[in-house]
Amino acid sequence: MYFYTVNQYVKMADSRIVMWGLLLCATLLMGCQSTPKSTASRVDIDALFYDELFTPVDIISPEDIYALPPSDIEQVKQAYFRDKSIKHHSQPPHEWLANYIGAQKGGFEYRDHYTRPAHETMTSRQGNCMSLVVLSAALAEVLNVPVEFQDIDVEPIWDKRGGFYLVNGHVNLLLFPTKNSNALMFRENKLLIDFLPERAIRGYSSERVDKQMLTAMYYNNVAAEALVKQEYDLAYALIKKSIQIDSSFGSNINTLAVIYRHKGDDAKAEQAYRTALKVNQEDVTTLFNLALILGEQNRLDEWAAVHKILELNRINNPFYYYDMGQQAFFEQQYQQALTWYKRALEKADYRHEFYFGLSRTYWATGNVGLAKKNMQKALALTVDENNKRRYQSKLQAMKFR
Repeated sequence: MYFYTVNQYVKMADSRIVMWGLLLCATLLMGCQSTPKSTASRVDIDALFYDELFTPVDIISPEDIYALPPSDIEQVKQAYFRDKSIKHHSQPPHEWLANYIGAQKGGFEYRDHYTRPAHETMTSRQGNCMSLVVLSAALAEVLNVPVEFQDIDVEPIWDKRGGFYLVNGHVNLLLFPTKNSNALMFRENKLLIDFLPERAIRGYSSERVDKQMLTAMYYNNVAAEALVKQEYDLAYALIKKSIQIDSSFGSNINTLAVIYRHKGDDAKAEQAYRTALKVNQEDVTTLFNLALILGEQNRLDEWAAVHKILELNRINNPFYYYDMGQQAFFEQQYQQALTWYKRALEKADYRHEFYFGLSRTYWATGNVGLAKKNMQKALALTVDENNKRRYQSKLQAMKFR
């Protein structure tokens, strides 16, 4: 079985793609495959919900996810017509909008695990890839620019927050010329809205998703963020809405099961996991979570069948190696710890805690130079202010050695 100190997965549609050697990204898993609607229609979603376990809470409506206040709409229109007048020529609206959003030019700040509706993102100009796509879709509607949503089939980026492993995938958006513009309606005229240039994701396959599925992904994201904060009533309300909008996403049913697990109801969690597997029988995240229940209940034959599939995927999870490194470090097996941390970095060299693990292990072995070098890398990669202060403090202490 996987060696995890914390052992439940949530899939999110969340992330950036980090380019350091490997191109890796797990939406709360949005590297997931979409399943045809015909498959989802055979799933009885009403049987999944147990409202009596939760206190009702108000949540954002699908319309309000993409809504902009009149002041923002007027601001965008004025900026467009002002630029059009100054340049004395008719720039295609989709080109102007791509420049206005400026995702690749510093006009939008990437913020991990920060999924917000369009009006909040418009004000802050920061968020994750889902926030960027939602805002871009809202702005495109203001200028009547056609859009296309894409789920990019990247390899998963693993994250660990609040007792969960999160698997981040990637979504982006294409802008197309309007029918009444001077641009010809060829796909070559499309413009990509993403944090990364098109060449960075060119080698990855993509799947077109409609607004209905994108909205289901949005609700799954914010449900997972609520779950990490232990806001179970809110998480349930959000994920129920996600499943009602589009159960063919599949990952949202897995998230529902995780919520039931944290409410202490394994029977309902298993029911949800098995329903998710009807949508996608090869979903590793759901299989792993189901295996946890089977193992805890000593249903070893069933567990073994699932585990056989999972064992093949273990080596793809960098946190497996990280947790082994942690165990070795605390047992003062420092050479083993170094080996495990390095293997974790081979899989995911974007994780600051992996470099921190290396740093303190090198420090324990007396290798001050490599301890400083890896602490500097950890500091450069973290975006969390508490971690920054922690790493800066340790770097300062190292200067006296």
